[in-house]
Parts: sequence; structure tokens; C-alpha cells
Amino acid sequence: MTDHPNTAVFHRTMTAFSAGDMDALAEVFHPNVVWHVGGRNRLAGDYRGRDDTFALFGREFQLTGGTYRPELHDVLANDDHTVALLHVTASREGRRLDLDYALVLHIDDGRITEGWVVTTDPAAYDEFWS
Repeated sequence: MTDHPNTAVFHRTMTAFSAGDMDALAEVFHPNVVWHVGGRNRLAGDYRGRDDTFALFGREFQLTGGTYRPELHDVLANDDHTVALLHVTASREGRRLDLDYALVLHIDDGRITEGWVVTTDPAAYDEFWS
């Protein structure tokens, strides 16, 4: 069985994100991407456009002093959706983030056009980022 092409797009995304390679990341994010972060914390909201979305990613690293570390478990993809199952660890201000989450993505023509962050423990996620 061959992986769906959107699986490869996400693997490129993960590699670029982990390396902090913003040029490579820009290749896989549509300029008009919309990124949704749920919850009631300082990062929650809808981010419109690549610049706003990348600024969010930068804040995650800044607020955690570079300790934000996502680990990929699996990627599932078809023509409509790509779902990445991940685990993240991070620390900030004496708090520790250690939870599973999913990224639900729309990918069109090799570029992410929309994404949702879905956590397994929204209360812990909110507490960490608040």
C-alpha cells in the first residue's frame, strides 16, 4: 500500500518545523492558511495567513524557552483530510506540558490551507499556556 501524497506533505512539514526551517515550512503552508487553536488561553484563537500562523509557532518556542517538542506518532491522510497524531512536551514557568494531540489539516495541491489543534486534555493545555 502506498502512502497518500498528503502524508509526505505532513512529513516535510514536521521536518521543517522541528528544524526551525521557516523557508521550508513556507513551502508547505499556503499564504492564506487559517490555523485554529481551541481553548481559553493566551494562544487560543484563529490565525489567518502564514505570517500570523508562523508568529504563533514562534510564540510557542519563545514562551517555552525552546523546550516545545512535538513527537509524531502517525499520519492518516486522504484527499479531504490529513490527521497527524502527536505527543508534545514542553516546560515554562515551572509548568510541564506532556500530552497527546492531533492536528486535523486540509491540504490542497501540496500546501496546508487550514489546520485545527485538538488536544486530549484541554484543561491541562489551557493551564500550561495561560
